[in-house]
Amino acid sequence: MLYDTPAAWASAPEKHVLLFGMSGLGKTFVSNRLRESGNWFHYSVDYRIGTRYMGEHIVDNFKREAMQVPFLRDLLMSDSIYIGSNITLENLSPVSTYLGKPGNPALGGVPIDEYRLRQAQFRRAEIAALQDTAHFIDRAKALYGYPHFVCDSGGSICEWVDAEDPEDPLLRDLSAVTLLVWIKGDAAHTEELIRRFDRDPKPMAYQPEFLDRVWAEYLAQNRMAPEAVDPDAFIRWTYAQALAHRQPRYAAMAQNWGVTVEADDIARMRDAADFEALIADALGNRSSSA
Repeated sequence: MLYDTPAAWASAPEKHVLLFGMSGLGKTFVSNRLRESGNWFHYSVDYRIGTRYMGEHIVDNFKREAMQVPFLRDLLMSDSIYIGSNITLENLSPVSTYLGKPGNPALGGVPIDEYRLRQAQFRRAEIAALQDTAHFIDRAKALYGYPHFVCDSGGSICEWVDAEDPEDPLLRDLSAVTLLVWIKGDAAHTEELIRRFDRDPKPMAYQPEFLDRVWAEYLAQNRMAPEAVDPDAFIRWTYAQALAHRQPRYAAMAQNWGVTVEADDIARMRDAADFEALIADALGNRSSSA
């Protein structure tokens, strides 16, 4: 690992970390706190996806919808209006809106073949954005003079890697330039995430094999044709399974490539000094259990 002991971490003049774990457990909260300290550069993988790797797909989807409205179609065809995506660090909804939910188009769903295509686009985009981490570490230092760097990764990072493979190319490259930090929730956090998701179900990215399995199971259990699926009902039904699917994958990433911090400790974090102390403790715990 980039820092293998608390002393190595404490004495490092440049601290680089990558946060991973389920959305809603504090990755962006930590990143914002660190950025506010003035010495940390915040690299948002989701923001990079939306602005660099999926921006054209997102805007084309906006235009496709606008072309169905005669008034807007005429303005678009005459170059009288401009349609863009206003993605910010605080508002990444254009990415999830494009990703969509599979099911009945009349209920806001996306046909399953199109949904699979968008999932594949997102997978390529997320991997590319993660591979940009080293570039942004160099860029943050060269352009802005930031000594420290936090990569705020997406919840689906675990879907695209094999943490048991010591030669996994993405994890190998990321661990060479950052310390991978799992923000781990407990059973109470999981229950709260499920309740929160049930109130406001949001699109997610899934490993293709997992998506194929849960989609087939949902259709079979409900004796339903793909075009009849309620999109929100499907992703609500899938969410708890997705959490269970991801948990061991996160754990393997932390065990083999990084360290673990508890979500409750993260929630109590006040500033960069608190975060640095948490990481030192996590490195100490790893060393003592080795």
